Amino acid sequence: MNAIEIKNLSKSFRGLYAVDGLNMTVPVGSIYGFIGENGSGKSTTEKLICGHLVPDCGEIKLFGKDYTDAGVRVRVGALIENAGCFPGSSVWSNLMMQAINLGLKNPEAEIERVLKIVRMENSAKIKFKSCSLGMKQRIGIAMALLGDPALLILDEPINGLDTDGMRIMREILVDITKTYGCTVLISSHVLGELEKIATHYGIIRQGKMIQELSAKEMESRARVFVALTTEDMAGAKAALKEKYGNVSEEEGYLRVYDEENVESVVEYLLQKGHVVSEVKKNKVGLEEYYVQLMSKKEEE
Repeated sequence: MNAIEIKNLSKSFRGLYAVDGLNMTVPVGSIYGFIGENGSGKSTTEKLICGHLVPDCGEIKLFGKDYTDAGVRVRVGALIENAGCFPGSSVWSNLMMQAINLGLKNPEAEIERVLKIVRMENSAKIKFKSCSLGMKQRIGIAMALLGDPALLILDEPINGLDTDGMRIMREILVDITKTYGCTVLISSHVLGELEKIATHYGIIRQGKMIQELSAKEMESRARVFVALTTEDMAGAKAALKEKYGNVSEEEGYLRVYDEENVESVVEYLLQKGHVVSEVKKNKVGLEEYYVQLMSKKEEE
């Protein structure tokens, strides 16, 4: 069973489609990275799944049931745009108001549980307005986790965070899936961070799903390259192109694409009179994979 199954989903505003015939599959227990440029339809899709918007047409199923089913709706938690907290109230008070709104039977114990998950059990008395951006994002996740949902939908929760804030957020999201068995759908522009935790990806453009793949599939499709530096970068690049063809200069390195034999590349350059000062073998990461995929779509 999948946590989310979407078929031919569309939503328009004033005749313009924000989501256009979208198909999407999110496996149970996954961290699904939802990727796309601004205006591609990510937030609209998430709002449709949450029931905040009504689709023009299409089908949304959550855990095998229609998304409007009352029994399945209570299994969904979401943080879209912001936490919607009262600035002058404490973290605890904001969570208590949400717990009461949800009709939770033992709100105190539930608040303690979610604060522990988001690493804020010692910050309950702090006023929301005094919290850092990272803390506010974690409070929003804590609110979304009230009631122990099976599906958590997060819209850009790591954008704007500092290095430590992103690290804590990564740990929390992995803990949510591994310890609590929750499926996470997360959109983000910080692809380098998303790559560290996502198990699956969905790439959307102009309201359409361009590609869905697992992290393992992305890894297998990502192009391998040998990266190196020499004193004469221009001369070495010209020499490498004679033999390997696909060579470029990026981020201060010459990249020889689709080549895994580091020794043969170094030996070839030595024969051509170029001494290699640094060399490594690498693979294209998520961000580059995404950029290359979008470039291909523009050419089609």
